[in-house]
Amino acid sequence: MRMVDLIQKKREGGELSQNEIEYLIGEFVRGHIPDYQMAAFLMAVYFQHMTEAETFFLTRAMEYSGQVMDLSTIKGIKVDKHSTGGVGDKTTVILAPIVAACGVKVAKLSGRGLGHTGGTIDKLEAIPGFCTSLDFDQWVKQVNEIGIAVAGGNEQLVPADKKIYALRDVTATVEEVSLIASSIMSKKLASGADAFVLDVKVGSGAFMKTLPEARTLAALMVKIAARSGKKACAFLTNMDMPLGKSVGNALEIIECVETLKGEGPRDLTDICLSLAIKMVEYGAAISEQEAKNRVLERFENLDALNKFAEFVRAQGGDTAFIEEPGLLLADVKVLPWFARADGWIGRMETEEIGKAAMVLGAGRETKESVIDPAVGLVLEKKTGDAVKRNEILGYLYYREEKRAEEALEILNRAIDYDTEPVEAPRLILDIVA
Repeated sequence: MRMVDLIQKKREGGELSQNEIEYLIGEFVRGHIPDYQMAAFLMAVYFQHMTEAETFFLTRAMEYSGQVMDLSTIKGIKVDKHSTGGVGDKTTVILAPIVAACGVKVAKLSGRGLGHTGGTIDKLEAIPGFCTSLDFDQWVKQVNEIGIAVAGGNEQLVPADKKIYALRDVTATVEEVSLIASSIMSKKLASGADAFVLDVKVGSGAFMKTLPEARTLAALMVKIAARSGKKACAFLTNMDMPLGKSVGNALEIIECVETLKGEGPRDLTDICLSLAIKMVEYGAAISEQEAKNRVLERFENLDALNKFAEFVRAQGGDTAFIEEPGLLLADVKVLPWFARADGWIGRMETEEIGKAAMVLGAGRETKESVIDPAVGLVLEKKTGDAVKRNEILGYLYYREEKRAEEALEILNRAIDYDTEPVEAPRLILDIVA
């Protein structure tokens, strides 16, 4: 078998067999296929696409390109959640303790943020002392003892994805849906869970900008899970405005605590509860109504908040901030941001809002960038809200005046004002199961 023949076959619109796909992934990971040939193959896929069967074979070949986690020593059904990423997306930090408080084990591997989207690991590391570097045995032991553990990604998982993504990023082939689906699902399957709840973000602050694109990706990922013998469903959630009010790592952790106390923003609370209900339905093998009753009970009686505190302590974090949130924001300056017109907020360019937070130092422009956990934004107004000129839209948390000025310019460009009332966007746009 020769790589050049596989490139030509895909270039001409042919369908690759399981053996051919396993060959090209295996040989690429072993270093026998050079980057330039894999880049040519990725471009052929970008133009000719892959069938559902090809995407499944690619996913499984990537899954088994490295270590595959065996979670059999964790009792019960293991349910994982994945978000495609967005601005203010802090759902894992909230729903994981809710689900664990309901008796479902949460063994979660999460990543860091890059660009305008935040990462769960960055958020958790805003908590003083919190350790995200758990080895496999520690991770499993903690899940069995308290029902929850969240750690950074295992470098031995899915090495094929790391090598292929590096090429996709520099060859303009990132957007191909079969490559996106195989990248996400290979990592999920290799992590060893039995079922998956996927949160596919849609809109200006998301990777998938339109609902049809998001539906296509969601359906493909759910089918890959089903062909792998796993349960899965995908929620399509709105990212045409930031989720919740806060954007920035420490600010988002504070908002997570407020939400677990029952005092968080309505949009963030509703999405977290909806995802948690589905995770508990799968993990406890109960009906949706039973799962809903259990989730609401554990949320409202603060069992989930107590589970969060237990989780933070277990991973070395100082829980003093739960009662004194200002401890996470030491020495940061605060600048109000004002409306520039009367009317209603008609549209928020969410990606630009994420970029403003990144300019302040809350996100990474490159993988080597250093994050300042205390900086970011808090929004007091969102799409559909009425505003008066010079009314406060939000606050910038910053350290450097120059960065604050640049962020403010971006924010002012990111808001459109309407002279007529605007309906607030729907949060959950669709569910694919």
